[in-house]
Amino acid sequence: MFEYFYNEIFRRTIISFGSLFNNIIIKQEGSDGNVANQFRVPLAYGPTQKFLARINQQPDLNKSVSLTLPRMSFEFIGLNYDPSRKITQTQKFKKALLSDSTNIQTSYMPVPYNMEFELAIMTKLNDDMLQIVEQILPYFQPSYNMSVNLVESIGEKRDIPIVLEGITMSDDYEGDYTTRRALVYTLRFSAKTYLFGPISSASADIVKKVTVGFTAGTLGSGTPQRDVQYAVEPRAIKNYTGTVLTNLTDDITATDTIIKLDDVSTVTENTYVDLDGEEVFVTEILTDSIKVKRGQDNTDATVHLRGAPIKSIANADDSLIQDGDDFGFSVTY
Repeated sequence: MFEYFYNEIFRRTIISFGSLFNNIIIKQEGSDGNVANQFRVPLAYGPTQKFLARINQQPDLNKSVSLTLPRMSFEFIGLNYDPSRKITQTQKFKKALLSDSTNIQTSYMPVPYNMEFELAIMTKLNDDMLQIVEQILPYFQPSYNMSVNLVESIGEKRDIPIVLEGITMSDDYEGDYTTRRALVYTLRFSAKTYLFGPISSASADIVKKVTVGFTAGTLGSGTPQRDVQYAVEPRAIKNYTGTVLTNLTDDITATDTIIKLDDVSTVTENTYVDLDGEEVFVTEILTDSIKVKRGQDNTDATVHLRGAPIKSIANADDSLIQDGDDFGFSVTY
């Protein structure tokens, strides 16, 4: 049943999450009001208790060597399945490699999981803490989209929403005036990522069009009355090329038919688009939104978060349909 594969999705998401906070700057002013000191806050992976223990082992302010504050640490602390973003289990997607367009890679649709993180901020001065926190919080309302190259072998790059779940504060200050103080803020985040299974190769030799012709007439008459031709052509029902047109402006439910977009000029009426695995038909372009038909071609209409990408479904995607895909047809008689 199982086979070995390793897409490094957890590792890539953890590294990407940490990179969001690796350029936090603190400025400290002197008595004359000018900036006396400016530095970047160190960031490391590890539990908060590890760094607090080092502070407690060197509590004397007169020691020449100790753990310097401020600093930040982050840790991956939990993982849970997200049923609200569930996609059809048996549906597959296919992608051609940029280096070789005939080499088609296939995989089942990804499984949605939420990765839980904690970011700990430790400072000695309250002003330092306020500077750090104020450089972080405005970006989370309450989510921030982080672009992650989830599966490098097929170039599968997705926007992962990072949601700020909550903040706790503590002031570790006990003892006399020579004892070090540690202000600790803990920010809890949830990264809405996807897990992909094994990637397999598929033949690029796919039937692009089928035409069936037959003669219609009265049985036994010997003279046909007319010729009938039936032709079918595969049509992609999802995006294969990775082309992103725009993003959602607000969260939407599974029943919303008016969708606000960051840029409606990139979308065309009477076309299909891919909304995070759901096929949507655009019926009308409004001022800052579009009117749509949800869950086309048996795709599931689900909840989508602000910032979710709207991807094109164009002729380039038709040429990448995988063998056996549940695609739609255009019919001519």
